[in-house]
Amino acid sequence: SVAHAHLAELDALAADYLGNRSSLDEISRDELAERLDDGNLIIIDVRPEAEYVAGHIRGARSIPIGQLPGMVRDLSADVDIVAYCRGQYCVFADEAVRLLRKQRRNVRRLQDGFPEWRTAQHPTETGLAS
Repeated sequence: SVAHAHLAELDALAADYLGNRSSLDEISRDELAERLDDGNLIIIDVRPEAEYVAGHIRGARSIPIGQLPGMVRDLSADVDIVAYCRGQYCVFADEAVRLLRKQRRNVRRLQDGFPEWRTAQHPTETGLAS
């Protein structure tokens, strides 16, 4: 059918754009929601700060992707890190995972992004972290 042909074409375009994601470990919304209060977890929002201020996952730190290289030393190698951005096709989280892996950090990307997190009614906050 036409829909199947278009979906296959979209999948191919997404794969070309996003590159090989096979080495990028993911975490589901539900698993992350269960770990929100885990003291051995840092959640980083790699979207622009204005988007973070408008709404983010509870407890997440704002580290826009352009600032991440200079902030790696502030992220302990002894904790798990989860990076997220705008959604499944946002490359910022992929870039963050690749960068942090090179710096020997234990990092995964959220399977989708903040819009899906909010739609699932998981805990969110607005404003800058205090």
